[in-house]
Amino acid sequence: MDVLILGVLAASVVGLVALAERWSAPLRAAVEIDLAPSALPGYTLLSLSRGFAAYLLSLAFTLVVGTAAARSRAAERVLIPLLDVGQGIPVLGFLPGLVLGMVALFPRTNVGLELACIVMIFTGQVWNMAFSFYGSLKGVPAELYEVSRLHRFSRWKTFRTVELPSAVIGLVWNSMMSMAGGWFFLTVNEAFTLGGRDFRLPGIGSYMAVAIERGNVRAMLWAIVAMVAMIVAVDQLLWRPLVVWSQRFRSEERSGEPAPKSWVVELVGRSRLVRRLRRALRRRRARGGDEAAAGAAIHPATPGSGAARAGLRLLAAVALLAVSGAALWGGYEIALLLARVRAAEWGTLGAALGATTLRTAGALAASVLWTVPVGVLLGRSPAWSRRLQPVVQILASFPAPMLYPLVTGALLWARVPFTVVAAVLMVLGAQWYVLFNVLAGASAIPGDLCEAADVYAVTGVSRWRTLYLPAVFPYLVTGLVTAAGGAWNASIVAETITYRGGELSTFGLGSLITQATHEGNFPLLAAGVLTMSLALVLLNRTVWRRMYRLAATRFALNR
Repeated sequence: MDVLILGVLAASVVGLVALAERWSAPLRAAVEIDLAPSALPGYTLLSLSRGFAAYLLSLAFTLVVGTAAARSRAAERVLIPLLDVGQGIPVLGFLPGLVLGMVALFPRTNVGLELACIVMIFTGQVWNMAFSFYGSLKGVPAELYEVSRLHRFSRWKTFRTVELPSAVIGLVWNSMMSMAGGWFFLTVNEAFTLGGRDFRLPGIGSYMAVAIERGNVRAMLWAIVAMVAMIVAVDQLLWRPLVVWSQRFRSEERSGEPAPKSWVVELVGRSRLVRRLRRALRRRRARGGDEAAAGAAIHPATPGSGAARAGLRLLAAVALLAVSGAALWGGYEIALLLARVRAAEWGTLGAALGATTLRTAGALAASVLWTVPVGVLLGRSPAWSRRLQPVVQILASFPAPMLYPLVTGALLWARVPFTVVAAVLMVLGAQWYVLFNVLAGASAIPGDLCEAADVYAVTGVSRWRTLYLPAVFPYLVTGLVTAAGGAWNASIVAETITYRGGELSTFGLGSLITQATHEGNFPLLAAGVLTMSLALVLLNRTVWRRMYRLAATRFALNR
């Protein structure tokens, strides 16, 4: 077992060295993608490395921003609207400026394109994680905070021992969903064209994009096989062990239920090398605890020096000033672009917004109809969770645009109009956000509530109405918020798709944004992105905020 672990570490080092060489390679105007199956392992490794780099960036952003928004009312009033706006900006709204800026910053190597691709994957991952973590922290029972204040915990210790453990289960499940969200636009992020210029990176996304362009069904199927293999490997080697590890953070024990297992956790647990490392860490932690206790006896804990607080306030003021300056400059540049949009184009954008709004509402309704019962089933039944969680993980992590040609072909064969096909494709981009949040909510239902329902013989519809639906409602709201953003973003690739060497398109805001991007029409692109962003912000203010308030006042377990 020790030899196997050392071999995995050595392979990881070799892979990192190869990736570093790829980043430092000279920049080429267009990368030729090899559609041979033998090229797929290398392409898959490159895409996986970009996905994990984006996930680490998303995780750091989530922990910092989610904690700040949950702890401070002032920060909440600023950060939550910014998250709303960020979620509302479609990928093609970020991509043109980001790619051109990064290429100009690193004109001689691939670093600029690689960083742009990672940031674009980050924009597909981070919003779901941030909203989930923020929602979990807002739901921490007030009694736990009171205990931390009585014991004079520092902010870091409160975060480490109270807040983070309360959010781990939801964060793990939503991390899975966020990785899937990052893969969603992989074919766009790795094979991007702007005004006739080709910005392409080798990867499984660009492999699939070229296969679709050429109508090479054999290459498309090989890409699907490679993607499934990657997703299964990541699920077994990372997510399943994390799900097992997260069970230790449940607020209560469930008697009579088998604990989830992972063959990776069991194998690592048998390693003598890992056991020695654990013992060394325990001894070091114990010595650190003794020294901290001795120091506390000599120098009692204080809330913090005035100089430190003044320094933090100065740093926050400088950061706020820098962000405000960047926002003013960006607003000025956008105003110059919008001034070039004709009145007729604004009217077209309004009509397109209405068409995409109807498709988004239909996609959310269809998602809720099946994800709520399935999510509760998986969350409440460890047996069903063990059977179906790997399957659900594969389906959720698979980039839906890779399946769009196959789904579109089947629906067109059944004579379904393409305007309805686009709505079905949007469901593929929205449903998993709802499912994973409901699943996390069902997993967190306290066992004593279920036992009380059993004692009073609450079954069937009454059990759903009085226990399951109220308990998962706060998680469902978070899922709907992120699913709405996912559906709006999915409209960009669902309303205009490449099919059998041609292009199918239906009227909507997503298709207008795609068309403006391909033509390099920056004024229309800016107007389309702004329209979509404002629509999402308005939806969040009028609908989702009220649902969040309802979830916090009537259905939160800490009330």
